[in-house]
Amino acid sequence: MAAKLIDGRVVSEEIRDDLKARVARLREQGFDPGLAFVIVGENPGSISYVRSKAQGCQQIGMRSETFRLAEWTTQDELLALVRGLNEDAAWQGMIVQLPLPKQIDPLVIAAAIHVEKDADAAHPYNLGRVLAGMPGPKPCTPAGIQQLLVRTGNDPAGKHVVIVGRSNIVGKPLAALLIQKEPGANATVTICHTATEDLASHTRSADILVVAAGSVNAVTAGMVRPGAVVIDVGNNRVPDASRRSGSRMVGDVDFEAVKDVASWITPVPGGVGPMTVTMLLANTVAAADRLAGLA
Repeated sequence: MAAKLIDGRVVSEEIRDDLKARVARLREQGFDPGLAFVIVGENPGSISYVRSKAQGCQQIGMRSETFRLAEWTTQDELLALVRGLNEDAAWQGMIVQLPLPKQIDPLVIAAAIHVEKDADAAHPYNLGRVLAGMPGPKPCTPAGIQQLLVRTGNDPAGKHVVIVGRSNIVGKPLAALLIQKEPGANATVTICHTATEDLASHTRSADILVVAAGSVNAVTAGMVRPGAVVIDVGNNRVPDASRRSGSRMVGDVDFEAVKDVASWITPVPGGVGPMTVTMLLANTVAAADRLAGLA
């Protein structure tokens, strides 16, 4: 029997309905929350991604503005803009879109964003908050994955979660979220990576398998325990002559084969992706709630 689809678009809309109500409540209290986007250069993917985030803001009734800088912008110039946005009370959230040009160190920029305005939870202090189980913004993709699990009845509590990938934006913070002793977490977590020997022996032990490896077909059907929940974080473009664009988007999991083994699975696109944008909005609304004394 084929796995049930975990539809990120449906779950995302549920969360956005709640965020819309919270934004309306903030405005009733005299607060007008806003999210600032910063793009350096003309990367088409970045421009498209920020456009979708701005549309999300519009959907929930929250202000947004995109600040665009030239490809040759220096690190000091970008830092000056970030510090100005830190001081500007018009913005409760901020994100500097990656990738950045080679002359700019993304870690330096992340560390310059005010921790309470850090809508993507990229600041080292906020990553530490996640590890310590403290309140504050959560990295968007991991937080979105957690919501997908909880809202589809796949509570991680007591489960063995295996994460393939140890990045600072998915693998590490997701592990930190799911090991906390709190609702929606309380899992036993294993992280696998490029130096893991006999990867399949680990993935086959997972009740919940999260794949963020960054390569097509990194996980095949024989690597999945029957009945496991599979979350595919991959975002790979492969050639497809049948499409007008000449390509299509696929994940890191061999979807067609794995869906006949798993109990639940996320599609690509339409699984984790919509949740990442929604959790960015959620972090900003939560920051506005804290500022307004509503949280």
